[in-house]
Amino acid sequence: MPDTISPQEASALLAEGKATFLDVRRKADKEADPEMIPGAVWHDPEKVDEWKRTIPSEAQVVIYCMRGGSVSKGTLAALHDAGLNASFIEGGIEAWRKTRQG
Repeated sequence: MPDTISPQEASALLAEGKATFLDVRRKADKEADPEMIPGAVWHDPEKVDEWKRTIPSEAQVVIYCMRGGSVSKGTLAALHDAGLNASFIEGGIEAWRKTRQG
């Protein structure tokens, strides 16, 4: 998978059930805005070194944060270091919502 995917590509993967979705927003951001992509599981990005080994190595992983910035990039690097096939959604959950609205 490429490092980034568009919200539309993420929607297709979700519809096909072909990826594991991980919400990696900071805890405070998630608490302020608890809506998640359906089927996603939240993981604290600050503890990625603790949980990255729990992700099956064969999984196709899609992560997202608020806007697809430093949190996603840092988490993605840690997942790649663990040998995982992962990408993040360009623009984060905010971009995802825009595609769902219109």
